[in-house]
Amino acid sequence: MKRIFNGIVILTLAVVMLACSFSPTTLFPAKATATVAPKAIPTVGIPSQPDAPSRVITGSPLSMSQLDAVLPDLYDQVNPGVVSILVAGDQGGSLGSGFVFDTQGNIITNYHVVEGATDLEVDFASGLKVRATIASTDIDSDLAVIKVNAPAAELKPLKLGDSDQVRVGQQVIAMGNPFGLSGTMTMGIISAKGRTLDSMRQSQSGGFFSSGDIIQTDASINPGNSGGPLINLQGEVIGINRAIRTTGTTATGDPVNSGIGFAVPINIVKRVAPVLIAGKKYDYPYLGLSFRSNMSLLDFEALGIKQTYGAYVVDVTTGGPGEKAGIRAAKRTASDTSGLGTGGDLVVEVDGRPVLVFGDMIGYILENKSPGDKVTLTILRDNETKEVVVTLGKRP
Repeated sequence: MKRIFNGIVILTLAVVMLACSFSPTTLFPAKATATVAPKAIPTVGIPSQPDAPSRVITGSPLSMSQLDAVLPDLYDQVNPGVVSILVAGDQGGSLGSGFVFDTQGNIITNYHVVEGATDLEVDFASGLKVRATIASTDIDSDLAVIKVNAPAAELKPLKLGDSDQVRVGQQVIAMGNPFGLSGTMTMGIISAKGRTLDSMRQSQSGGFFSSGDIIQTDASINPGNSGGPLINLQGEVIGINRAIRTTGTTATGDPVNSGIGFAVPINIVKRVAPVLIAGKKYDYPYLGLSFRSNMSLLDFEALGIKQTYGAYVVDVTTGGPGEKAGIRAAKRTASDTSGLGTGGDLVVEVDGRPVLVFGDMIGYILENKSPGDKVTLTILRDNETKEVVVTLGKRP
């Protein structure tokens, strides 16, 4: 199958959102539902951040006795800023989660939570229920900002962390509204970083753009958790729970949690949300290249490449930034069934950072670059190293 990031097609088998299958597993949104026309609202930046919970132990993972002391206070601190979202649409109703972003009534959730909504209800931990409107959406990162008119006392913004500082093995908690059970708290660890998922936006060529630097966790995430926060033990939001990978469904068709959940990194949210709140469209950087990633040793040997890691260029978009910079695509023949071709450039570094797999490049570019910025790609061409400077375009 094809997957695209900013014009980059990844020709690897991958899990797919929204009912597309990857045998024997399927990736489900942790809720599913779609959109109303965006409305512009006043510009705001990242809101002032509330204090972190007072009882927090930093450093090594906490023991059970320490967790018993910390988690109840953490719940009391965070839960007032987490909301349940009830969605009515032409296709019926659905559930999701979200969290308070600022004191102006902006709430962050997933795009797929509110997709196709004709009516939105937001329920606060206090019991207050209010209607909400969709302010703006970003299908590339599966984000949405919804707006509520609620008393100031109800608007308790959560503190935002730094997803770049997240470490594999770190203890985290997920909060939200699984199966309509509002105020639910689950716990796990960060299982991996730098994963990729298909975005919800399809390119003109028929593939899907990609979302990068996704956080993987084994904290229990179920339908209805989508849009809720993934939180560290300092009470900071480090991600937005988006999807799970599972091997099956229940008798009622709900996906079964298998301990593999995915969250949008909060550093992407911090870049995108202020733009959405300002009523604008967030523009993603664009390379205009198609890659084959996660290649096997046999693939490298077939290509005659002595390196055994990197992202292999299989196509270059005509007139795109990659072509203008001189990036070379693989040459394929009608008899080539591997999709590899021959002679394509192999990207092994981006701005001096190693590219072991394609996800390494996605995450770096998404979180650090904008259209018009330059990136230096270190490539292996005919087994010789070369640096190419690419001026990033705007995702079409």
